[in-house]
Amino acid sequence: MVKILFNYLIFLLVTLSSPVFAQSTGEEIAKYREMLADGNPSELFEASGEELWLKPMGPKSQSLANCDLGLGPGVVEGAFAQLPRYFKDTQRVQDLESRLLTCMQSLQGIESQEVIGEEFGRGNRKNIEAIVAYVVTHSKGMKINPPMNHPKEKEFYALGQKAFYYRAGPMDFSCASCHGAPNQRIRLQDLPEITTPQGAALAWGTWPAYRVSSGEFWTMQRRLSDCFRQQRFPSPIYTSDVTIALSVFMAQNAKGGLVQTPGLKR
Repeated sequence: MVKILFNYLIFLLVTLSSPVFAQSTGEEIAKYREMLADGNPSELFEASGEELWLKPMGPKSQSLANCDLGLGPGVVEGAFAQLPRYFKDTQRVQDLESRLLTCMQSLQGIESQEVIGEEFGRGNRKNIEAIVAYVVTHSKGMKINPPMNHPKEKEFYALGQKAFYYRAGPMDFSCASCHGAPNQRIRLQDLPEITTPQGAALAWGTWPAYRVSSGEFWTMQRRLSDCFRQQRFPSPIYTSDVTIALSVFMAQNAKGGLVQTPGLKR
């Protein structure tokens, strides 16, 4: 881990000292990610997640091996590629994290509200992050293909679209301020245009991801929460409808692209 951070700092120093760094930064960052790809620390979270998936836990001392992620009890292969989606048992549109909350409560007896009240990287929330790493790996290379048949799925897409363009806060920002136009960049990093299929696939398809700068695995819920923070909005409630709706908006726009997660981010 220390070696990765050291290499990253060296990379920044070399890149920023170059007279042409403004033109080549995106390419250099891509090369750096490629250099580290074989040793993506997400693999450590994936291994931990697989163990947690099979480990009896909670008041009921049960595993998540029978959790239905949309393709049937216990089916992990390809499940993430078809999320978010409507689930009949909860009568809700759910993303991966909210669905795992449902399974933890129904199968293991772990109360969802307790997990919602925790912080990222702590307690059962940390366990969910590792399980997410395990689940998403089993969709890598597959086409993004969430359903859009149920009225609730269509309702959530419309809500996500509205939330994406909603401007507010002291900075008068929206998601579209960064991700609604081409050729945007922040902190040396290109920002995908989520309103286009290619940009949406780049954004949705590469998260969750390991973040070198924080040394942690970030799920999409954590990514969205940090986006709200950067917009100076109040922190969204974990797995709230608006966060899931934004995920529906991104995933639907990304439909047909490839799942490339777990990604590796700055």
